[in-house]
Parts: sequence; structure tokens; C-alpha cells
Amino acid sequence: MRPNLFAVALLSAAACRHPPAGNTTPAHPPQSRATPPQPVTRDTALEQRAGRLELKTLEQEAQIEELQDRLDDARREVVRAMAKLQSLATRAEAASSMAEAEIALEALRTANASGGGSSAASPELAQGTQLLQLATAEFDKQNYAGALYLATEAKNAAAIGQGRVTSDRTTPHTGEVPFALPLHLQTTGRANVREGPGANFRVSYTLDPGAALTAYAYVDQWVRVADESDRPGWIHQGLIGRRP
Repeated sequence: MRPNLFAVALLSAAACRHPPAGNTTPAHPPQSRATPPQPVTRDTALEQRAGRLELKTLEQEAQIEELQDRLDDARREVVRAMAKLQSLATRAEAASSMAEAEIALEALRTANASGGGSSAASPELAQGTQLLQLATAEFDKQNYAGALYLATEAKNAAAIGQGRVTSDRTTPHTGEVPFALPLHLQTTGRANVREGPGANFRVSYTLDPGAALTAYAYVDQWVRVADESDRPGWIHQGLIGRRP
């Protein structure tokens, strides 16, 4: 009996040391934990910088359009001048237009001075004065058609400057930057026009989509404008776009 018991014990020990391959339990691989999404932070300074760059782009586009329009006008005036070279009436027309330009520029100069030095003179005053000087030079050369054209341009510059001065009926806000020339814009949707550059200012009036506006200056992302009825106010940059 003892040899049989001894054999059974050996077999039991061997079975414990070498378990059957089919009974092995595979180890569970470590489960990877999903990384929670990081919160998106807004860079206010970057947004304001992007807004200023967009306004500068609008300003430069308006300047290019203005220069192109003047080039087209110059070409038309050359054709008109060729037809008027033999006209005695051209001298009187040029002299009259130059006188009107001088009166318009003097009115603009007075309007700028009446601001008490609180704001810089409108750039149209310097531009119109230079055009009038060029008109005088052409008049002295007996190029009356050229003088007439330049004097008309001087009057146009004075009219734009008057519009800029008229639209600024309040003390300029801190950080206000004037555009080099008025921008012709329109609303991209229903928009509130406020009394100052900020959402905390009271709403002056509301405009429908596509309403025409003229922009004169900006503070951060707020633009100083006037509507077609010459009502002044401030509107957020995101509510306006270039007028087609």
C-alpha cells in the first residue's frame, strides 16, 4: 500500500507544478485612460489685434478705390480739357472754381479750429490746400482746364473734410484713431448703433441689414460712424462690412 500512496503523492505534486495549458488565465492588458479635452481659452488681445488689422485692410482698400476713382476722373478731365483748349470761357470757369475751393477750404479750416485743438485737423484740409496750390500753378501756366479739374478736386476734399468734422459732435474718446479717409460701409445684419465705443453705452438707434454707413475712426473693435441721415454713433466691427 505504501508504494501506491507514494506514487499518488508524486503525481499530485507534478500536477501542481505544471498546470494544463488550457487552464491558464491570460493576464488582462492595462486599460488606457482617455485624456479629458482641454478647455479652449480666448486670447482677447489677439482678437483685438485681428480686428484692428481688418479695419486697416478696409481703410487701405478704400484708399486704393479712391486713387483709382481719381485716376479715372483725371482721364476724363484730360479729354474735356482737349475740347476746351480753344474756349475763352475756360479761364472764367477755372477762376470761379478756384475761388469756390478757397472758400470751402477756409470753412473747413474754421471748423477744425472751432474744435479747440481737441482733435487733429482732418487730412482733407492739407490735401485740399495742396490741390488748390497745384490749380493756381496750372492757371498761371494758362492750363485752365487742368486748373479747373484740380480746383474741383480741392472742393471735393473740403466737402469730405466737412463731413468728417460734422460727424464728430462729441469729445474724441481715449484711444480713438481716425481713418486716413472716410470708409463706405454697410451693416451685415440688424445692428445697434451706440453712443460710445462699448456695449455698456446706450443704444442711439438701430439699423436694418444693408444700411449704408460712413466710418471715420475706431477704438479697438468699435467704429465711429454716421448713417445716411448723418446720425452719429458707434457700432461693433463685427456688424459691418464693405459696401459693394
